[in-house]
Amino acid sequence: MTSSTDKTSAQGMRKGLTKYGDDEFALFLRKSFIKGAGYGDEALGRPVVGIINTGSDFNPCHGNADELIERVKAGIEASGALPMAFPTISLHEAFSYPTSMYLRNLMSMDTEEMLRALPLDSVVLIGGCDKTVPAQLMGAISADVPFVQLVTGPMSTGSFRGQRVGACTDCRRLWADYRAGNLDESAIADANNALVPTIGTCGVMGTASTMALLAGAMGLMPLNGATAPAVSADRRRIAEETGILAADIAKRGVKPSSFLSQAAFDNALRVLLAVGGATNAIIHLAAIAGRSGHDVSLDRLDKMAQQTPVLVDLKPSGSGYMEDLHDAGGLVRILEALGELIDKDAVTVSGKTLGTELAGFNTDWPQNIVRTPQDPLFGEGGLAVLYGNLAPDGAIIKAAAATPELLVHTGKAVVFEDMADLAARIDSPDLEVRADDVLVLRNIGPKGAPGMPEAGLIPIPRKLARQGVKDMVRISDGRMSGTAAGTIVLHVAPEAAIGGALAYVKTGDIISLNVEKRILEVDLSDAELAARAKEMPLKTHDSGRGYAHLFHTSVLQAPDGVDFDFLRAQSHKDTK
Repeated sequence: MTSSTDKTSAQGMRKGLTKYGDDEFALFLRKSFIKGAGYGDEALGRPVVGIINTGSDFNPCHGNADELIERVKAGIEASGALPMAFPTISLHEAFSYPTSMYLRNLMSMDTEEMLRALPLDSVVLIGGCDKTVPAQLMGAISADVPFVQLVTGPMSTGSFRGQRVGACTDCRRLWADYRAGNLDESAIADANNALVPTIGTCGVMGTASTMALLAGAMGLMPLNGATAPAVSADRRRIAEETGILAADIAKRGVKPSSFLSQAAFDNALRVLLAVGGATNAIIHLAAIAGRSGHDVSLDRLDKMAQQTPVLVDLKPSGSGYMEDLHDAGGLVRILEALGELIDKDAVTVSGKTLGTELAGFNTDWPQNIVRTPQDPLFGEGGLAVLYGNLAPDGAIIKAAAATPELLVHTGKAVVFEDMADLAARIDSPDLEVRADDVLVLRNIGPKGAPGMPEAGLIPIPRKLARQGVKDMVRISDGRMSGTAAGTIVLHVAPEAAIGGALAYVKTGDIISLNVEKRILEVDLSDAELAARAKEMPLKTHDSGRGYAHLFHTSVLQAPDGVDFDFLRAQSHKDTK
């Protein structure tokens, strides 16, 4: 009889027996209850492959979860293993108060603890909406259980009055048109019906699409698994293939710690830059790397950014949609285009190198979505890291989605204290603001909001929007959706809530942005900033109870992935 404490060597239903003081009874009781569901001894003797079900009526991005589970089960059963589906937390950006980012770490803990608790030889992680995939990867890497990622896939595009549309770059574009008075109530209602024509994740290069591609680049799922539309037969076939792979790694005991390398994270950074991916992905990758002891620092990112062109012509940096990228060859086409910038010796979850995996695909057909390095969409990586007295620990700008004329800019600050202040004043006719001013929103960082919401896309003040102003320099310690565009500086660190310089900027102060020189500065001396710090005491944002208290006392800053300090790998804890 295998001991309940020997979870590593045990397999299937004998794995991680509940502690009753009698292992034989624990196994007897476990099998008694599972037989109540109709399982026989032959099935219960097989390796167990878990399937995480994040389906929810509040999560249309995961609306195909049930059918994906059925196809995953088919692959597992065909491979001689036992599939067992179970639920975890499901997060959707639009249905999570105050923000899904606030709950990402909770979902990662839920995932980790369920993987530790259940008798699993491997697991398929089904995620999609943008915080679910990083949460699952963080939890599974921490638990060090063999796993394969499966994403739900992007939605298909729809049509609005003759325009091809899809969530959610077009959501923001059309809403801006409505705010500017260019669309009436009837038109915006029609748009609301057209923007999300099917289930699935956002159909542009938002955070969900970005994280799907990065999971593939890291070798954590089949290379063809990132881009297939949610409603396609391709997505169902990928689910079955994922089940087969999950059964294989269950039998071989392939833990992420046995193959996940720095090269995998570097490949993910290259792909992030090449696709003009979401700024959110920087935070998520830092958190995932923090769980495994690898390096995804801002300096590492910026160095790569200066060597890596944007190659993928998708919104918000370009013009296409995810279904176009899928038709063009998906991640395989991107990796092939990046050539020597990708480390093809990196080992994947299959046990094969990335180069070997790539050799099994053919993308030799004409397409216009993935450019070559000789004809890039944007000459350098679409992301840049900024430093200066306003962001001594760094800030991020998605330069590929910015207005080129604003990438070097100096203007007067117009400061909003928090989201409530922004909502109260941004559309006021009395707001003193000009097109060349710099909009500053603070107290929307990890601790300040809390949860670092996607409020960094500060709307253009209504009176300027109606004058035709489309973009302004905007700065915050928060995030923005990967589907958004504009000259927007994000993730300013340290955040205002813990005494970062952003806390002490006043309306009228002069702020300078120079993306080429990687500079973000406010025209204030250190002495003046120190004096203002004494004049402007910080407010506490700690509720004093529950998860909110845990979040406030444990959350790290943006460069460290907004993870909890006690969840990081020892190699990272030692430096903090």
